[in-house]
Amino acid sequence: MKLFPAIDLYDGKAVRLFKGDYNNMTVYSNNPTQIARDFEQKGAKYIHLVDLEGAKDGTTPNIEIVKQIANETSLFCEIGGGIRTMETVKTYLENGVDRVILGTAAVENPDFLKEAIEKYGEKIAVGVDIKDGFVAIKGWLEKSEFTCFEFCEKMQTLGVKTLICTDISKDGAMKGTNRELYRELSQKFAIDITASGGVSSLEDIKALRQLNLYGAIIGKAYYIGAIDLKVALEAAK
Repeated sequence: MKLFPAIDLYDGKAVRLFKGDYNNMTVYSNNPTQIARDFEQKGAKYIHLVDLEGAKDGTTPNIEIVKQIANETSLFCEIGGGIRTMETVKTYLENGVDRVILGTAAVENPDFLKEAIEKYGEKIAVGVDIKDGFVAIKGWLEKSEFTCFEFCEKMQTLGVKTLICTDISKDGAMKGTNRELYRELSQKFAIDITASGGVSSLEDIKALRQLNLYGAIIGKAYYIGAIDLKVALEAAK
């Protein structure tokens, strides 16, 4: 299983939200690129980036930092947050990013998603953010009409290769991840699934690895020292 340490970007800083609440934000660093270099030094091969400002308004205000991380480290770099046009997809992929994650756009604009998959294939992933069983959009501020499983089925049919599934109720809460959800997803779908939200301990990582998931994302647990990244990388193997 691949482990993706995460950096959430807001106003050029590395931050974390509690359960997706923009009013409940903790700033961890004014130098996100240095954090990415630290990940690399500790043995990480992958990084998960989120532009939280972009997620709200569909812009790319943190692109210079993203470019720095993508080009100044050897990490496989994926980014989500506000990617709603082919122009934005192209901008990221031409500036060193390896994979872009569509969230709101994948729900609201299936034609755009199809076009992106046709053009870029496996470089397109879809973020499935789950709130009370439904897919949430617009920086988790709204719920869509799709249930989690309906939407994943639709994505598989469209040819999406990678889903990043986040249980919002667990995100940043340090209460463990939703293992049952990921067990069900891995049984139902023949698609690469990355678990996100509430990965709080080595036990979580080992349990997810046993489900044969493609990947898992760690955020807050790393920043507060609950998970040692070197040890976690070994546990994910």
